[in-house]
Amino acid sequence: MRTSLSLSLAALALVAITASEADARPRPARRKSNFVANKGFGLGIMLGSPTGLSGKYFLGPSTAIDFGLGGIGCCRGRRGVTAHADFLWHPVSLISDKAFELPLYVGIGGRVYDYEWKHNDHYHDGGALGLRAPLGISFDLNRTPIDIFVELALVADFIYDDSDPNDNFDHDGVYVDIDGAFGVRYYFN
Repeated sequence: MRTSLSLSLAALALVAITASEADARPRPARRKSNFVANKGFGLGIMLGSPTGLSGKYFLGPSTAIDFGLGGIGCCRGRRGVTAHADFLWHPVSLISDKAFELPLYVGIGGRVYDYEWKHNDHYHDGGALGLRAPLGISFDLNRTPIDIFVELALVADFIYDDSDPNDNFDHDGVYVDIDGAFGVRYYFN
């Protein structure tokens, strides 16, 4: 896992270094306080909770859909795979410079979480459907088709498990947590 992650980071760094200034479209004219996207669809990696693939597609000048697929470990002894998708709104650019924009974004979305956990030397399968409310900052380069992001997401998971009925151990319920990740994406258009 660490080797493939290291190779992925090295490949993204190589793309960032070799991308020419002509790869990103010029940013459209905008009002001073609003962020306007100059990118279309991006794909990359994220590290944290979850660690895996990250994508983003701009629907309009300041709205986007993001998604992620990756591995996640939880503080309650659960580990597994999660997939999420969020609708994002970029209401303001905190910094506007010739080289980059620093938009703040907020959103709402959902996730699916398939996991296993250990209790009394037995592994149990479970899952969750969750609501996500991400808040993040994106370092959006103007002349290179790359963005770097940091986000926190409030997550409310509706947990269900497949525990043995004779085990007298039930993990069903609603759990609220905060996920955090940072990542980088390369934009193809």
